[in-house]
Amino acid sequence: MDNILKTHFDKFRDKNELPPELKENDDCKNCKLFDNKELLKVWRNNLKGITWTDEEGNILHGAVDNILMKGKKLIVLDYKTRGFPLKEDTHEHYQLQLDIYNFLLRKNGYETEDYGFLLFYIPKEVTTTGEVIFDTKLLKLQINIKNAEKVWTKALKLLCGPCPKDSGKEEECAWCKLIESESGE
Repeated sequence: MDNILKTHFDKFRDKNELPPELKENDDCKNCKLFDNKELLKVWRNNLKGITWTDEEGNILHGAVDNILMKGKKLIVLDYKTRGFPLKEDTHEHYQLQLDIYNFLLRKNGYETEDYGFLLFYIPKEVTTTGEVIFDTKLLKLQINIKNAEKVWTKALKLLCGPCPKDSGKEEECAWCKLIESESGE
């Protein structure tokens, strides 16, 4: 589904238009799809993506679905497919993802808007010919770069820090517990 949506959006980008899912939304006025096809191809690639390396050589990496442009600022657009309607808090599960994508773009010298978009595709019905009709819902989320930085710092501290099991503390290490459960110990 992800690749089908990317192809769908690319067809509109090639015509310098927004697809109907965005065109009719006031939040997308004065926006256009990111027009650097080669760079977007890299940023979408799970093995390449948008990458940043800090001063200590730690690497953060993420692959986006799409990017909008408003003037010189970039706006992350992420597609989501669901088999059921959105709940009131559904978008909260994707906040960190949007924060990190924006963090990566800014660390690579790009300006981003202080918001991003989640575009949900929700099956509505199946026609008599077997085609699935989707409802779409575009949600605008405020970006929190400080949240992305905080999670990055906490992740490095956890990954680079001592294992509680090795420190003589009585705490049980979540990583050790996970590894033990996967290895059958």
